[in-house]
Amino acid sequence: MEALKFEVKKVEKDTGARLGVLHLPHGDVETPVFMPVGTQATVKSMTTDEMKEMINSYIILSNTYHLFLRPGAELIKNAGGLHKFMNWDRNILTDSGGFQVFSLSKIRKITEDGVEFRSHIDGSKKFMSPEDSMYVQNCLGSDIMMAFDECAPYPSTYDYVKNSMERTIRWAKRCKEYHKNTDKQALFGIVQGGMFEDLRKISVKETVALDFPGYAIGGISVGEPKEEFLRILRYTAPLLPEDKPRYLMGVGTPDYLLEAVLSGVDMCDCVLPTRMARNGSAITHYGRINMLNACHTEDFTTLDPDCDCYTCKNYTRAYIHHLFKSKEILGARLLSIHNLRFLVNLMENVRQAIKEDNLLKFKDEFYKKYGYLG
Repeated sequence: MEALKFEVKKVEKDTGARLGVLHLPHGDVETPVFMPVGTQATVKSMTTDEMKEMINSYIILSNTYHLFLRPGAELIKNAGGLHKFMNWDRNILTDSGGFQVFSLSKIRKITEDGVEFRSHIDGSKKFMSPEDSMYVQNCLGSDIMMAFDECAPYPSTYDYVKNSMERTIRWAKRCKEYHKNTDKQALFGIVQGGMFEDLRKISVKETVALDFPGYAIGGISVGEPKEEFLRILRYTAPLLPEDKPRYLMGVGTPDYLLEAVLSGVDMCDCVLPTRMARNGSAITHYGRINMLNACHTEDFTTLDPDCDCYTCKNYTRAYIHHLFKSKEILGARLLSIHNLRFLVNLMENVRQAIKEDNLLKFKDEFYKKYGYLG
């Protein structure tokens, strides 16, 4: 028995947006879905009960690189796996660690064997291979694992991206050969290829040939202009198998989420909601709001009148502004609750719109209110 079964319940007639269900070891997940990020075995400032009861999240993401460095894969394995370690009885996806190896380590050496790098914590020398990434993720016991890949930076030359993409395919083969726990953990392949359509097409063909239970689109939303993001997204997503889940890595703004769904993507994740919250910024139906601004000092209205979250039901803008000006940690917690719930709820509404064959109208109405002109 495989760890993942994916059902496509409906494809919207006007857009190709998909309504589906991921059947996973720790319960079903309706798609399209936004997955909050718990980098170091915690969604920042949130308890697991709050993630269930306040946010209504059925799957979160944790980070292989960070947990490899601290507290260590063996410790988490000895604790009974990541679910028990963090007291979360719903699903977990773990990324491969590849993106962090390349983005956080200033000194690194890439070889066919893997990557030698220095820890961003203490500068100590470390090494991660595709097999190491699989071992760590096996120890973590996540429901969905990601193959170890090289995410080429933007911009990069054609030759650099080609070599990186080809290495990612070779590493994907090694990951699949190493991973044996297929009845408990599903392993996704990652499509690379930068901003080059011909490389994307090759990457899809070679990665799909390995027959993973799901596929991710990597290497976009890494600093490129939005028009480039949309071009590669709209080109790549339809190339992926229709009967497997499609995961777009690292997107979390409302417009990118909607564009992903319209392109046929089923899963997205991003650290954005909690990062914004720590900096005093809220995502609302009427655009982003900076709660540090003085205009909120005597504003006794709710943060977002169209939001159903705990924060919006119980606290005013004036109070949240006061918390940030006073450097009280409750301010960041309240905005984290709001931002996380906002994006999870957005995808709930997107799913309903797909059910009703109404997604384009939903998008237009959302954008008009949000103040986004497209």
